[in-house]
Amino acid sequence: MVKLILMRIAYLECFSGMSGDMFLGALVDAGVPAALLEKAVSALGVGARLEILRVERSGISATKVDVWVDGEKDLPRSAGVPPASRRDGGATPHPHEHEHHGHTRSHPGETRTGVSAPHERSRGLIEIRGIIAAASISETAKKTAIAIFEALGRAEAKIHNTSIESVHFHEVGAVDAMVDIVCAAVGAEALGVEEIICSPLNVGGGTVKCAHGTFPVPAPATVELLADAPVYSSGLQAELVTPTGAAIVKTLARRFAVFPEMKIERSGYGAGTRDFPGHPNVVRLTIGEAASNALAARTASETITVLEANLDDLNPQVFGYVMDRLLEEGALDAFGMPVQMKKNRPGTLLTVLCKPETASKLTQLIFTETTTLGVRRRDEMRQTLARRWENVGTPWGEVRIKIASMNGTVTNYAPEYEDCRRIAAQHRVPLKQVMGEAIEAYVHSRGKEKAGFSPA
Repeated sequence: MVKLILMRIAYLECFSGMSGDMFLGALVDAGVPAALLEKAVSALGVGARLEILRVERSGISATKVDVWVDGEKDLPRSAGVPPASRRDGGATPHPHEHEHHGHTRSHPGETRTGVSAPHERSRGLIEIRGIIAAASISETAKKTAIAIFEALGRAEAKIHNTSIESVHFHEVGAVDAMVDIVCAAVGAEALGVEEIICSPLNVGGGTVKCAHGTFPVPAPATVELLADAPVYSSGLQAELVTPTGAAIVKTLARRFAVFPEMKIERSGYGAGTRDFPGHPNVVRLTIGEAASNALAARTASETITVLEANLDDLNPQVFGYVMDRLLEEGALDAFGMPVQMKKNRPGTLLTVLCKPETASKLTQLIFTETTTLGVRRRDEMRQTLARRWENVGTPWGEVRIKIASMNGTVTNYAPEYEDCRRIAAQHRVPLKQVMGEAIEAYVHSRGKEKAGFSPA
């Protein structure tokens, strides 16, 4: 007998993209008290406030949230409006102070790294972490907000080939993003849902002008942040997903799917700045109860592809190389098992787990790098626990901790092996000591271990 349980979920529909201010509008429209978000903005102490309006987008009534900083807000930018009219006063633009939904948004994403121009004020990630940590909001919201900002920073660091600590955000962009991100964390917590599910994201089209030149939409940071997320373009020639919006989705969404089976309680619409003819420029947030069996309520389902090949005449040294290549090219996992083949020949069963969209590429790699004459392929469903990464400090540097949870409760955690191996080799300390320090740092950050909470 299947046991059904009720689980409160939220479904975020990004058919017109996603930005931080659109998400805040949807939260307020769906019932999150505006006063709660205004209190969170005040707690940051960065000279910002919210303006909340009722607007229409292609006939849809929605909530519009604007961020004011030092008495000014973002100005719409139509064709021919020069950069000097923007709120930054025409200061040297950072790579992605660009148009989103018809207005200029000083994104913290994709900024120049290092020191800003002399007349510009910038904030590094350490300072931003400190501001958020000192704010009078819940500890859960603080951790979520910092995780979103770190996702943004990691994307920038990768794009600019630097460290996350070296990424500096233009002051106005940093304030805008802090407001969007902290309010997103506070508002998501206030929803009281066990899971946020996101639709595929409409990224828009066309090009965007950046300090480094003209790039196609979506912008580089957005592409990096939306890795593994389902995206598409409806053909609308506008940038629809901002780096901040992508970072929020990457951190808050447990999974991506079509509209789930649920009993709807309420919904809300958050508006973008521009009103596209015949295309409601809004994001919709729907909250309700989903009935599912006990296992599915605690895990996420996804389709994976399994590739298999029998190998009986491959040099063992080559097999190790093939395993490394498969993982480098996107395999979720790869392993070998000894098997006894026909004519009593000993061999190895190569098994590769991958996403369906990478199966053809990995099949080609298997044919190219091994001696097999055939690769078997099948699709299977797998249940996965929710997973996320957190960074912890050790005496020798930061280590990522992989954390698995079920219904919001941490069930397993483990330090990232490659981080620990690199630190151990660099500082000539035992690997087990580095791993032990990382685990201890993570447990300490939680205050104490909880029942059922143990290392993987």
